Amino acid sequence: MSTPTAEAQLVQSFAHAEIEFDRAWSNPDHTQIELQPIDVNSVLHEHYRLTRALTFTRVMLWDVEARKARDPLHYIPTVVQEGHSWAFARVGDKERLLRASQQRQWLTGEVGLVLEEAYLNHTQQRVIFLGAGELRDQDGTLLRSDPRQPLFHVEHAVGGTEERPLNLWRIVHLTDSRDQRLVERFAQIGSAPGLPEFIELYIQRDLQIGLTRLT
Repeated sequence: MSTPTAEAQLVQSFAHAEIEFDRAWSNPDHTQIELQPIDVNSVLHEHYRLTRALTFTRVMLWDVEARKARDPLHYIPTVVQEGHSWAFARVGDKERLLRASQQRQWLTGEVGLVLEEAYLNHTQQRVIFLGAGELRDQDGTLLRSDPRQPLFHVEHAVGGTEERPLNLWRIVHLTDSRDQRLVERFAQIGSAPGLPEFIELYIQRDLQIGLTRLT
């Protein structure tokens, strides 16, 4: 029997991630939350003043999603206190990596270790994060996620058109029964004005455009 190529392995890995996410999403005992799509340019126009004109594109939005997947510490610093990524692999339009980060827990704000397998599809412009209870670090050390918070899977994706991209986001917590506290918490997150932190930082740091929030 022939050994699968690296490309075939990554295709299978992304397909596995999709299956695992969909399985969790369809479980009525889990807590599923999907935020409203964010029209990036509309929010920019309504809530910000920029030092020069900018039409934020799908290419830009996917670029920052991929950067954030690899380096969450620098793109969501209010959530991630410290962390690192390893086991990088990319062939064609598929990419996979592992992450360990100290993150603020959704309900308490306390910091705990979150372990994730990240799967990127650069053609579909989607990334799926599968929460893991245990992972081997790059040096072989066994890492265990903080048990105070349920594991969760997240899907980030880009929708819309090239000149009117939409930021898409959904999360499923692997709870034993639906947790209304999480639903309410994410309703607060979703109702906050402005853009997600990682898009603001990308505009300021990577595009080098000054950004001032008006509201």
